[in-house]
Amino acid sequence: MSKLITLFLFLLCCLPLQAQQLITGKVKDAVTGEALPFVSVFIKNTGTGTPTNDHGHYSLKLTKPADSVTVSFMGYKMQSKAIKAGVARQSIDFNLEPNAYSLQEVVVRPGENPAFKIMRRVMARKEQNDKRLLAAYQYEAYSIMQLSVENLPGKKKATEVQVLTDSTATNRKGKKVYPFFMSESLSDFYYNRDPERTKEVVKASKVAGVGLQDSDIFSELLGVSYRNYNFYQNWLTILNKSFVSPIADSWKLYYEYDLEDSLFVGESWCYKLKVAPKRPQDLAFKGYIWISADTYALRKIDVEVGRGANINYVEGISLTQELAPTIAGPWLPVRTEMTMHVAKLSKALPNILARIVVSNKDVRVTEPYQAAFFDKPTEYASKAQSKELDFWQNHRHDSLSTSDQLVYARIDSLNNTPQIKRYTELMTILVGGYKKLGKISIGPLPYAYAYNNIEGHRLQLGAKTNINFSNRWELSGFAAYGTKDEKLKYNTQLRYILNRERWSEVGVSYEEDLQQIGLIADKLVATKLFMASSRFGKLEKPVMLKEASAYYQSELFRGVTQRITFSNRIYNPQFDFAYLDPKTGEVAGSFTTSAVSYALQIARKEVFVENGNDRVSLGKGKWPVISLRYTLGLDNVLNSSVGYQRFDAGIRQKVRTGALGTAIYELQAGRILSEVPYPLLEVHLGNETLFYSKSTYSLMKSFEFASDTYASLSYEQHFEGLFLNSLPLVRRLKWRLFAAGDVLYGSVSHKNLALIPPTGLNGTPQESFKTLGNTPYVELGYGVDNIFKFLRIHFVHRLTHLSDADTDKFGIKASVHFKL
Repeated sequence: MSKLITLFLFLLCCLPLQAQQLITGKVKDAVTGEALPFVSVFIKNTGTGTPTNDHGHYSLKLTKPADSVTVSFMGYKMQSKAIKAGVARQSIDFNLEPNAYSLQEVVVRPGENPAFKIMRRVMARKEQNDKRLLAAYQYEAYSIMQLSVENLPGKKKATEVQVLTDSTATNRKGKKVYPFFMSESLSDFYYNRDPERTKEVVKASKVAGVGLQDSDIFSELLGVSYRNYNFYQNWLTILNKSFVSPIADSWKLYYEYDLEDSLFVGESWCYKLKVAPKRPQDLAFKGYIWISADTYALRKIDVEVGRGANINYVEGISLTQELAPTIAGPWLPVRTEMTMHVAKLSKALPNILARIVVSNKDVRVTEPYQAAFFDKPTEYASKAQSKELDFWQNHRHDSLSTSDQLVYARIDSLNNTPQIKRYTELMTILVGGYKKLGKISIGPLPYAYAYNNIEGHRLQLGAKTNINFSNRWELSGFAAYGTKDEKLKYNTQLRYILNRERWSEVGVSYEEDLQQIGLIADKLVATKLFMASSRFGKLEKPVMLKEASAYYQSELFRGVTQRITFSNRIYNPQFDFAYLDPKTGEVAGSFTTSAVSYALQIARKEVFVENGNDRVSLGKGKWPVISLRYTLGLDNVLNSSVGYQRFDAGIRQKVRTGALGTAIYELQAGRILSEVPYPLLEVHLGNETLFYSKSTYSLMKSFEFASDTYASLSYEQHFEGLFLNSLPLVRRLKWRLFAAGDVLYGSVSHKNLALIPPTGLNGTPQESFKTLGNTPYVELGYGVDNIFKFLRIHFVHRLTHLSDADTDKFGIKASVHFKL
């Protein structure tokens, strides 16, 4: 995804000419000759259209070729007339004949909004019109994505960048835009309901972008990222936000409705309803929906999300969708278009306009496929990215405009300019953390420098081979040096990708480095930034660790991944540490372990794209993610002095909670069945800094508690703008409330406590840890998110284990959190 961020920062480029046609005319009653106002004038099967004014006149600007223009008005016969090809300006008048067409009877109770009767019938037939009723279907999908610059900061800025030329490309409001990215994809899409599975076979893909060094990830991302949004669902996810549908079950709670017209949409006579959110800050749509008069199905929707909605970095979203019935009854989208305006990050930068169009044809209702067919959700046909121009001209669902055809050539020209090449290289380093030098990448940058009480100034240099070296083998490593301890640390790793279709890989590594107890556990999930920042300041319970390991990882089938690891570790604590060897009864200050572990992750809806030799997760969907791990410590293997068994399990899920926003819960539990030195226990991570980290307990001290049997629950409720949107002065700030809680149970067996001697090797009393006993550790918190669009403030209360005088019962933590 770092490639997308890179593209957004190359904003200033341009697009040559775009062909346009201007159609004007007047619409009159064929019998009386009177002008007809508010008549719908449109191009069939597109989102292009306009109403006539009070005097029956219309003006329609076309950016794509069309063969005819159509008018439709309640009580009159629909009429179409041909458009002359290649004529820039032409006048087409219409004389409409009255139509005796009669609508179905709609009974409206006295004083009732007439749109409500229609909506009740929509609800009554909602299930039978929903595509989710179909057991299986397939279709061919053509999608096109274009990213453009709009609202340039001025001619001076454009001159400085030296990448702009005049452009006649425009957005929906007629303002100039300058495309800098364009992609197309042609795919076969398959769907099964029970169990729910999707598969896409990409037959052709074409990607071009300013500053885009490697288009592979974009080709795959385009294949899996587009959505034919289903408005029959109560909630739609756009930009990871939940928007309530205008035809949701609770439609009356969120929307206002007005019946404005009845007219033809294609071959369907429809009711045209205007919809608007009751509260501007709600994540809801405003615009129009067209309801079929005979089936009460959603025929068309044209809506937008305005600036008032509680979304960051986005000034507006427009979404248009047209649907058609299948032979089995339910309706499927045949065309979806979404445009999004990304807000300025500063006054010196322009806006970004993103436009995505998806067209579906050759829709077929089929018998369900075998489950194995969906094991790989995205596949590429042979030579999908090398199709010639003739192929695209024959297989596009819509022909490209003249301007769109020239975008590819213009982007190639811009990419060859020295300035773009320099910007591309700089942003790749800043976003990805690596500088690519041919077949080698230098980095990652977050680990290049740290300062702490043990090492002093820590300087680190790392590198790895990239896909230019091999698409199977990867060699990586680093070397680090501390100016205070004057010790060299290093790591080297060899990795081999066995299979990309059903991803599997093997690897071996060796490392000698300074670590901290609690940050060594195999099950620890932390970001690179968190691990890098943990090396600053005072290191708690530092250990010089020498580790040799090997692993095998494979995808058993879609959504299920296994990993087998063998490791040999030599622990040399850099603090006053000692333990009683249970076999000899003697006090020891270091120990060695050899262990094999088996980990299994079940993530039913997780979707990946490939970026070079790595896989990038696009999210795990709405289903829970289950993780299981068993570890067996092998005594007397490669000088191991500890034998043990350990079980760990966890489940994590993000749940949509309707009007309350979203909730995230995580359950974890584990048990160590044998006697082990306390660095091998489950060390619960405390946090004595001012900064919040989800991997820690905010008011727990470092190494305050440890357990050999534990269970924990973490819960977060994000209310989005539910409460603060109702406050007149606060809602402009777009702040959001959240609440959180952590509960931890744990205990340590008497046998493990007995391994801690009263004094260490040098005769000083041993510093130990506390046990939770029968009382759980409990933290409750709440706070405000989205302050200045990135700052989150947490107010945390510690409710248990308060006996120590220096225990903090209340704390305020801050964190940086970028969220739409």
